[in-house]
Amino acid sequence: MTFWEHLDELRDSLIKMIVAVLVCAIVVFFFKDTLFDVILAPQDRHFLTYRLIDRLGQTFASGGTSFGEACDVQLINTGLARQFLLHVKASVCVGVLCASPYLIYLLFHFVSPALYSHERKYALRLAGSGYVMFMLGVLLSYFLIFPLIYRFLGTYQVSRVVANTVTIDSYMDTLMAVCLSMGFLFEIPVVCWVLGRMGLVSARLMSRYRRHVIVVLLVIAAFITPTSDLFTLFVVAFPMWLLYEAGILIVRHVNRN
Repeated sequence: MTFWEHLDELRDSLIKMIVAVLVCAIVVFFFKDTLFDVILAPQDRHFLTYRLIDRLGQTFASGGTSFGEACDVQLINTGLARQFLLHVKASVCVGVLCASPYLIYLLFHFVSPALYSHERKYALRLAGSGYVMFMLGVLLSYFLIFPLIYRFLGTYQVSRVVANTVTIDSYMDTLMAVCLSMGFLFEIPVVCWVLGRMGLVSARLMSRYRRHVIVVLLVIAAFITPTSDLFTLFVVAFPMWLLYEAGILIVRHVNRN
């Protein structure tokens, strides 16, 4: 194929991607109740995470206010058209998420003819493992990390006379930022595998600088969760440390082979 033929192929792939995202977004748009039931579930006192924490609290402690009741914060809207625009924004984001397997397939289909057979095999592994790890990070954020952040920041008060009301914009922006951040951080083992295959890092080097990396991970966790709650900081930093340790094992396996 000539250069212009490659551009035509790229254009066709981009058009297919846009159409796929639009179709998924339109379908999601018409399921507004289900969409926002999922998005707004972490602010409900009966959310799964809060019920589990309450159950653990009843098992290891007695008395006190339940975790779910403490996180019951009212959401408000401050703009005339904001709710409609947020509906469109949420539909597009979920549409991208739903269409992402097809988008990855189109990208791989466009790039694969330029790869050798063994390179195509590794690229397929990279795309599949990267997608799975990203989705795991998003799910962990949705079910564990964001509810803890929302509970702490939503109930924090400098004075009893200052009531908390959270705007829906702030809620959704924080939810998306935390989910995307953890999704990308869950790519640590995949990045380690790629760097190990390229010979840029070794398991011995990663083990030697483990303490330095732990400090960096704590800083990143503090940036993702801007709270003074050490438990929330630990909840974010601990999976990141486990991912780094998994990366060491993966690189050691790569180096051995």
